[in-house]
Amino acid sequence: MPSPYRAIFAAPGTRSFSVAGFLGRMPLSMMGIGIVTMISQVTGRYGLAGALSATLAMSAAVLGPQISRMVDRHGQRRVLRPATVVALLAAAGLLLCVQFEAADWTLFVFTAFIGCVPSVGAMTRARWADIYRGEAQRLHTAYSWESIVDEVCFIFGPIVSIGLSTIWFPEAGPLLAGVFLAVGVFWLTAQRATEPAPHPHEEHSGGSALRSPGLQVLALAFVATGAIFGSVDVVTVAFAEEQGHKAAASLVLAVYALGSCLAGAVFGLLHVKGEPSVRWLVGVCAMAVSMIPLLLAGNLPLLAVALFVAGLSIAPTMVTTMALVEAHVPRTKLTEGMTWTGTGLAIGVALGSSAAGWVVDASGAEAAYVVPVVSGALAVVVGLLGYRRLREPAPTREGRRDDDTAVGERLDGEQHVA
Repeated sequence: MPSPYRAIFAAPGTRSFSVAGFLGRMPLSMMGIGIVTMISQVTGRYGLAGALSATLAMSAAVLGPQISRMVDRHGQRRVLRPATVVALLAAAGLLLCVQFEAADWTLFVFTAFIGCVPSVGAMTRARWADIYRGEAQRLHTAYSWESIVDEVCFIFGPIVSIGLSTIWFPEAGPLLAGVFLAVGVFWLTAQRATEPAPHPHEEHSGGSALRSPGLQVLALAFVATGAIFGSVDVVTVAFAEEQGHKAAASLVLAVYALGSCLAGAVFGLLHVKGEPSVRWLVGVCAMAVSMIPLLLAGNLPLLAVALFVAGLSIAPTMVTTMALVEAHVPRTKLTEGMTWTGTGLAIGVALGSSAAGWVVDASGAEAAYVVPVVSGALAVVVGLLGYRRLREPAPTREGRRDDDTAVGERLDGEQHVA
């Protein structure tokens, strides 16, 4: 492990909560694509599969910030465990409904309750922020590490989920995702020493973290970004099936995540200078442009190459986003603020996967790659229109301590959190 990454794990407890966070995040890459694969295997209806995936994403988008807001007030252990139990029971209900060929509406009901799944990535990032508050370079490396963990999940998650559902039995992918969720969350919440202190007295102070203009821009741009991810997942599975190699979709999507993983690993080693808002906008534009070659990929090998290149811009953009969230959101609402970007992604995934499913059914998989292209263009438009808000210094708000201000000042100095 390169020395900057080794250095951040010198703090006690960091290795354990990072491993637990990895396990708890596996469902992020397994559940949605697992539902798509499961439903398409059982019914052959990509429209229904995409709609269920969209329902899951929309439910998580609505419930996720509320759960994270309660975490900021009451602590991770008290909130995450009951929320996880609800999500697990709902997942069990969905699998039973599929097994016994229940009516479609029952599938939507149980899928909606799976949205109670906590934003484990926000929980681990909040722990890093609490440990290395005021240490800009170490926090930059920690956020880069978290992006690597995210992408490792997206490398192996789809492979495992799609592979099990196509080779073993249709419900296998979502079932294993539930196991990972239970182990990860309960292990993470058992680690009290690194858990950020709750702020119960901030309950009615200042309202939601989303009142921040900068966070509003990031969340809205991530709606379009999420549409890229959601549509690429659904269309790639359908494209692979049209090519006669449906199981290969997991490998192609893993290559997409591998590109992001490698870029994130390198990015974490850099001493980044300049304004994070500029880097963020460049990253969004790069993601948008990288979607265009997907329209020209006529086979799976070319598609894999195009997706690998497209993945190179993801992790650096995500790392910079977390730095901007920390700069624009009070410390007492940091978990909620980080979750709102995930909420934007979840809404986008819902819209993108649903739109992609319908286009696949109507016009075929190859034509459906127009959905991520259009989504990327919308992300660029939002970024350009909101760029000034990201450059404006965040006003001092309740809950922001002196060391928080120091982090914000470093963002505008010579060495930034990225």
